[in-house]
Amino acid sequence: MSLAGTDKSEELFHSSLMDEHDPLTKDAIEVKGLKKSYKNIKVLDGIDFVIKRGTVLALLGPNGAGKTTTVNILSTLLLPDDGQALINGFDVVKQACKIRSIIGLTGQYAALDEYLTGRENLHMIGRLYRLSYQDIQRRTQELLELFDLVNASNRAVKTYSGGMRRRLDLAVSLIASPPVIFLDEPTTGLDPRSRLIMWDIIKQLVSTGTTILLTTQDMDEADHLADRIVVINGGKVIAEGTSDDLKQRVGSDRLEIKVAESSNFDEAKMVVKEENGLYSDSKRRILSLVANGGVHQLKQVLECMDDAGIEIENISFHSPTLDDVFLTLTGHTTEQINGEIKEQQQEVKKQ
Repeated sequence: MSLAGTDKSEELFHSSLMDEHDPLTKDAIEVKGLKKSYKNIKVLDGIDFVIKRGTVLALLGPNGAGKTTTVNILSTLLLPDDGQALINGFDVVKQACKIRSIIGLTGQYAALDEYLTGRENLHMIGRLYRLSYQDIQRRTQELLELFDLVNASNRAVKTYSGGMRRRLDLAVSLIASPPVIFLDEPTTGLDPRSRLIMWDIIKQLVSTGTTILLTTQDMDEADHLADRIVVINGGKVIAEGTSDDLKQRVGSDRLEIKVAESSNFDEAKMVVKEENGLYSDSKRRILSLVANGGVHQLKQVLECMDDAGIEIENISFHSPTLDDVFLTLTGHTTEQINGEIKEQQQEVKKQ
């Protein structure tokens, strides 16, 4: 099913939106030097990126990196301290009303009226967009079918599961077929089936020419959906490129060694301390290192461990992950960064 409506009045609605910006510009979103602070914490410290029309850009980063703040500024929910952001040529601060008419937003939490049914929620948003009665009826049915919510459409949203709410939340943001959509960690907390459904829907949206900014902490999600990825940390862009670009910067697969409880973990760390890209997790008793030496490297590491009397519980290889990206680019894992951010937030609350 095509996501784009075919009704004449809806075509005219979108045509009027598209005519207002320069049709020659290839960029749907331009962000230049965007800054935002809360008290003494710099959430955004001059970030820049561009999203071309009809593509997906994934904004990756740990909790508190500034992903949601970026989305809130671009969707006119928050004013920046400095910098500029343009959507289809419109300034998000100076032309906020025009911005709101051409975007859809799905936040981290479902923004739905729990006492209305799924169908009624879609109707309500359609009326707020001032769509015709016929358009509202048609788009509601299309979206209920697309998101597999027809059977639950006449039930109150408070009876929906978490996955159903997320699907309805995204459906609501699509009622007017906006050309630009912001998805703030849309699959967080979803079961595997609901997650795959969301991925398929996002791919369909892009195939119809929709531009999407997706925030996520999941490298796998970015792998599947994004044309380009921007990694932010501490309010700054620390890397940008395709998924393959980032993986090349991280390196090849990683070798993970789980040290048995009967052996000294610190001693095991010393055995492989000369290895490049070594990361250790004492709680999980894991040693992780870049696997760039193949079988020869594995044999060498095992021999060193055996000579030192270190017992190994398990060995595995895995492809680069978001933690690997952050370890390579910042020297910290996302878990460590999230811990630092929580400490900063607690300090602010004490002030």
